[in-house]
Amino acid sequence: MTVAQDDLFGSLFEHRDRRIDRLGNPLLELDAQVDWDAFRPLLDRVHHKVRKSSAGRKPWDGVLMFKALVIASLYNLSDEQLEFQIEDRRSFQRFIGLSDAKHAPDRNSFWLFRESLKALKLTETLFNEFNRQLDRAGLIARKGQLIDASFVKAPVQRNTPDENARIKADETVEDWSASKRRQKDTDARWTKKGDKSYYGYKNHVNVDNAHKLVRKYTVTDASIHDSQALNGLLDSGNTSRDVWADSAYRSEATEACLKAQGYRSRIHRKGVRGKPLTDREKQGNSTRSKTRCRVEHVFAWMAQWGGKTIRCIGLARAEVRIGFMNLVYNMRRFCAIRRV
Repeated sequence: MTVAQDDLFGSLFEHRDRRIDRLGNPLLELDAQVDWDAFRPLLDRVHHKVRKSSAGRKPWDGVLMFKALVIASLYNLSDEQLEFQIEDRRSFQRFIGLSDAKHAPDRNSFWLFRESLKALKLTETLFNEFNRQLDRAGLIARKGQLIDASFVKAPVQRNTPDENARIKADETVEDWSASKRRQKDTDARWTKKGDKSYYGYKNHVNVDNAHKLVRKYTVTDASIHDSQALNGLLDSGNTSRDVWADSAYRSEATEACLKAQGYRSRIHRKGVRGKPLTDREKQGNSTRSKTRCRVEHVFAWMAQWGGKTIRCIGLARAEVRIGFMNLVYNMRRFCAIRRV
């Protein structure tokens, strides 16, 4: 290929890149607004081991792999699809910093990197690092905290009633072979809300009222009641002591706990048998809903972009996937705030 042809194809690629950017490439904004190098000291821990020799391929750059997992979470891609899409899409290659001459990491590399994050318990640490970036940008938690939880579906397990009973009792199912046991999720649980049944996990979040950013989160199986995660989600760094939540969190114990820690409860009241809500209490709930509903916008965004479904087995892996879901939401929300 001649120099003239190289220049021609180079200019065509540049023209295409500019056109993609004008059409609204969300990755371009993420790349510009997020301080990716701030994550590098944490990500370097993934490959922090002594190499016995210089033979073999060097490990992929930690920030490149981290950005690839951000893409996977943003578009809800499996590792197989992530490999294909990075090979196929110019915008993905530009975002992770992959040159035209290099092949994308393969699916096994993504899986192993995510497994390392799980083993080192780095996902929440990465989430907290970005929250420090938010604080430095002046987006501190303000005007109270909104507590809520959302179901995250996992692949349904086809077990017998006896197998399910053993799983719930934390007993080993002897009939399963080692290979079959590796494919069984014994941490996810069924639960029912209204007339609908759900299988999987829950994403419990604390969202600050001022900026609609996730400040704290925790992941449990779907059967855990929302109120059981409340105390661990409270954010003492919020400038307001107001706590909003729906009626599922309301109890005498919860009210006493909040009061003892100096919080003001804005939790919805709920009626009980023989003692329905008064008109005044209903009006109070309606007023609280105008603020509390802001947390629903967070879950709606997650469902719209990446979806609220994960493809993994076990609570530890679910914590990584859901942690990235919360982290990527915060990154996109940060970009939206800076855009205004």
